[in-house]
Amino acid sequence: MKPNRKTIQFMLLSLGVLLIFGTYIFYPKFNKTIDEENLVEKKKETTIDSKKSNTFKNVEYKGLYNTNTPFTVKSEVAHILKSDPDLINMTFMKAIIEMNDGRTIIITSDRGKYNKSTYDSYFEGNVKLTDGKTIVLSENLDLLASEDYAYIYNDVSITSENGFLLADKIDYNFETEKYNISMFNNGKVEAKIIE
Repeated sequence: MKPNRKTIQFMLLSLGVLLIFGTYIFYPKFNKTIDEENLVEKKKETTIDSKKSNTFKNVEYKGLYNTNTPFTVKSEVAHILKSDPDLINMTFMKAIIEMNDGRTIIITSDRGKYNKSTYDSYFEGNVKLTDGKTIVLSENLDLLASEDYAYIYNDVSITSENGFLLADKIDYNFETEKYNISMFNNGKVEAKIIE
């Protein structure tokens, strides 16, 4: 026995209404629950014991990058562990590097660490580096004051007037403005270069 057209149309219409209802009613509630769980996990990660650390607001440190380039590291909130007073855990971290050629490089991130004795900076979470012409986005950036390189890794994307590039890891030389690009699994690097 063949189902008639009206029955099939009614079933398809019912399925469509159910999908629309599920998409706009159930999915946002489900997605909100997942976001709240992730937020709780992130809060657990950034919790620092107040008995074992000192907390400061609107902190600013100045140093020298590569022995002759001044830079500033700022943070909205900083935690200094009593067990390691040279290492500062920062929230909403920002570094400003004044290059000798007149460029100003700005690096921001959700959190990070700054070593006030070595001037090394470690940026984590929503990292953004820009010099006015180029924008680099990633999850991690290590800026070692004694070297000419910034080590940028985890979901790296670069946008500039020359094109767009995706990679796992990039070593960026501030002086020469050159990139050393690599993938963790030795896979292909995706790049679009405009001449």
